[in-house]
Amino acid sequence: MKAFFSDYLKTIEPGLKKLVSILSEQYDYVSILSTDSKGLRVMITRHARSVGSETMTTERGTVVRVAKNGLYSEYAFNDFDAEHPEATAERLKEQLDAQLALLASLNTPVYETGVLDDEPCELFVEKETGELPEDCDVKALVERLTAISEKGMTLSEYMIDCMAVAQSTHISKLFLTKNRHMAQSYVYSEGFIQAVVNREGSTRAGRASLSGLAGPEIFAGLSDKTEEAVEQALVLLDADRIEPGEYEIICTPEVSGLIAHEAFGHGVEMDMFVKERALGKEYIGKRVGSDLVTMHEGALCAENVTSYAFDDEGVPAGDVTEIDHGILKTGICDALSAKRLGTRPTGNGKRENYEHKVYTRMTNTMFDSGTDTAEDMIASVKYGWLLEGMQSGMEDPKHWGIQCIIDHAREIRDGKLTGRVVAPVIMTGYVPDLLGNVTMVSKDREVFGCGGCGKGHKEWVKVADGGPYLKTKGWLG
Repeated sequence: MKAFFSDYLKTIEPGLKKLVSILSEQYDYVSILSTDSKGLRVMITRHARSVGSETMTTERGTVVRVAKNGLYSEYAFNDFDAEHPEATAERLKEQLDAQLALLASLNTPVYETGVLDDEPCELFVEKETGELPEDCDVKALVERLTAISEKGMTLSEYMIDCMAVAQSTHISKLFLTKNRHMAQSYVYSEGFIQAVVNREGSTRAGRASLSGLAGPEIFAGLSDKTEEAVEQALVLLDADRIEPGEYEIICTPEVSGLIAHEAFGHGVEMDMFVKERALGKEYIGKRVGSDLVTMHEGALCAENVTSYAFDDEGVPAGDVTEIDHGILKTGICDALSAKRLGTRPTGNGKRENYEHKVYTRMTNTMFDSGTDTAEDMIASVKYGWLLEGMQSGMEDPKHWGIQCIIDHAREIRDGKLTGRVVAPVIMTGYVPDLLGNVTMVSKDREVFGCGGCGKGHKEWVKVADGGPYLKTKGWLG
């Protein structure tokens, strides 16, 4: 079935078009983004149940962006009267003109920016989905997740809790300018199982997730994740500490995705180029990895939770080859930053919600596949580690350092797994060194989209990342 476009947005669309027309008489550029997103979230634990309608991306509201004399201003609201857009226009003009006057009067430098491009574009996309979150049989879903949680509790005598979480969001967005009329609707879903175990005072947790550009029907696959989560938790009970040092390492697809996200996600977000805060700007056209490293970024390069048709600035979704056989080709860019840098936007302008500003943000960030197998990689290692699972990551775009917290690592000696596990593991290093040492890349590739990403400590949006198995060298501790 189609993920139908919001009836609410259809109702207010004529008034929004009139609002664009009125404001265009005074401003050099006018755009409107209006969003209506519905959600479902169910969480089951051993002792609690929670059912709600809010997810990271549920919202209903509108933001207007205008430009005048090289300066931009925005105003967000959620009380639009579609029958009387003139009243809204007067209120907005008063607020927007005050903002523009303040910017013009400041003695501090501001970014004077040309008028954004407004080539004609008509787009209406309703993506396929199996089910809508607002139509989901919530009672049946609660029963399904309860059964999963109860099953998890039986898988080990050390289990103290098994959490099952499922959430789904139906997003509708309308983007309007004088020359653009763009509408999209899609559903994404994500879920995870978290198993918590305790033995002799030691508590550990294991987690397994799924995500996709799909409706609540995807949650049928959560039951298959239960044993994986429990097994991971039990493995961690016997884990010890790693001796810090540089090792040969093999990254599973989840860890490869974390590296892609941290190393060539934030580091090549080109709004940081404008502010001179990213070392990646100096490496365009230069080698940043071995010949085996190719990486894509964009809403079209994979199908997962952030695979939209256009971004929050009305730029059609893209598929950007950031690294081509080790050479950094380009970064990703929102529309305003692109105008300031003299380049074209890539479809990566995203807002946390309609009340927040646009930043250059990641969508799907993926290493390309190679020709090797995970088995061949392990067999090639004299002494090293297989890195599995991710907890979090951090990057310094100005100096291109990276820090990834890995859930655990399995020891490899003479080409075989020994059974020894260490946890947690912190991988650090200089990005060009880490990718420059890549010597093997597997044929298979996975995408992971169960989570979000902040710009610094805030501005949270949905992202997905992944790749194949990678063999390289890295510092572990």
